Amino acid sequence: MSILNHLINGELSAGGSRTAPVFNPSTGQAARAVALADVATVQQAIAAAQAAYPAWRNTPPARRAQVMFRFKQLLEANEQRIAQLISEEHGKTLEDAAGELKRGIENVEYACGVPELLKGEYNRNVGPNIDAWSDFQPLGVVAGITPFNFPAMVPLWMYPLAIACGNTFILKPSERDPSSTLLIAQLLHEAGLPKGVLNVVHGDKEAVDALIESPDVKALSFVGSTPIAEYIYSEGTKHGKRVQALGGAKNHAVLMPDADLDNAVSALMGAAYGSCGERCMAISVAVCVGDQVADALIAKLTPQIQALKIGAGTSCGLDMGPLVTAAARDKVVGYIDDGVAAGAELVVDGRGYRVAGHEGGYFVGGTLFDRVTPDMRIYQEEIFGPVLCVVRVNSLEEAIALINAHEYGNGTCIFTRDGEAARLFADLIEVGMVGINVPLPVPVAYHSFGGWKRSLFGDLHAYGPDGVRFYTRRKAITQRWPQRASHEASQFAFPSL
Repeated sequence: MSILNHLINGELSAGGSRTAPVFNPSTGQAARAVALADVATVQQAIAAAQAAYPAWRNTPPARRAQVMFRFKQLLEANEQRIAQLISEEHGKTLEDAAGELKRGIENVEYACGVPELLKGEYNRNVGPNIDAWSDFQPLGVVAGITPFNFPAMVPLWMYPLAIACGNTFILKPSERDPSSTLLIAQLLHEAGLPKGVLNVVHGDKEAVDALIESPDVKALSFVGSTPIAEYIYSEGTKHGKRVQALGGAKNHAVLMPDADLDNAVSALMGAAYGSCGERCMAISVAVCVGDQVADALIAKLTPQIQALKIGAGTSCGLDMGPLVTAAARDKVVGYIDDGVAAGAELVVDGRGYRVAGHEGGYFVGGTLFDRVTPDMRIYQEEIFGPVLCVVRVNSLEEAIALINAHEYGNGTCIFTRDGEAARLFADLIEVGMVGINVPLPVPVAYHSFGGWKRSLFGDLHAYGPDGVRFYTRRKAITQRWPQRASHEASQFAFPSL
């Protein structure tokens, strides 16, 4: 069985004595293994990044941008190859994998504009013969820890912009589906990135803790579950690092009585069941304002869920593939069991789903619950699977209060034709990303991505303008050149105009 190695100082490196299997979730069989970094391996990557930093920091931003332009071209040229690897190891459909990559490429495009993004601010004569300006300078060695559900897109949220801003980077991707991530990093080196600027170390908690504890790593960016996000934020800041840690979600879609129900149903199908529900922006709760809306929604959703085309992700023309691991499948089935035991009405049951020829795959069919209440575990917790819960309320105000009471505040949306209702919802909802008749309001690359409450730990969101601020620090410079013929007396009071 082949072993995926680390990428350190531009070279593949074995590093560490442990390995872990990488499964094809459509078959349940191990396709390859991945090396797991020990502390020494992580320190080797940090040393390579430190050594590369001075020269890269002083490389003109326009030249750094040229590397990103070439990188973008290589990503587009290798789209099918990357999508195939994502599908083989994650399980999502080829179309979904290609879409993920395209959203990642958008962030590379944004990083190509780094000469403009790093422009400081200048003022002449803030005082007599005194000029002032600000400069945005890189931090040094920074790191990213990324999840299994977007092995291409989420790393591309991080290191293209961090590197374009002049930092060097260490990426610790998910050990569950690392092949596409490693290939993409190798393409960046092919685009002309100097050795040591980007390093990839595979691993588990040992590698994560080594990054957290190293005084040479100045910042950490993380995307994953809330418990781990909270741990990384707490431990990272304790060690003096700048940290942005994006956590879990429980995203609600509100359906008003005047909603275009057919379009809302189409949107919900993709938002709830796309990528098998393994998205932090997946809609997992439909909040129906009134029983009439709920009854109509259930009637329209049920046959479409039952007709979902489910199979091996690498097959064409599918709606949904398997979950990423056997443990993930069993966890989702456990939530469905729990919902039934709690008294929710199971309208469509996805348990026990089998795909002919792929009996060992980690499949769960689309599942729909009605009459879910806020005290139920299936409402409170992030299931991260193809399960949609319908909650019934009597008013928009009740829907807003319900959502605002939840511990997560990542994404939400409302389906309505009423501009007043939409404006009220967008204004009062305590959620970081809001859609109006848009089910997955993931910001484009030149905005920034992030939730509120326990969906985000840290002050700055991911990518976009907040990404530039996260990966740089402001330096304010005040300069005075006295006129030759003048001589001024000493000033002992605090200077002012």
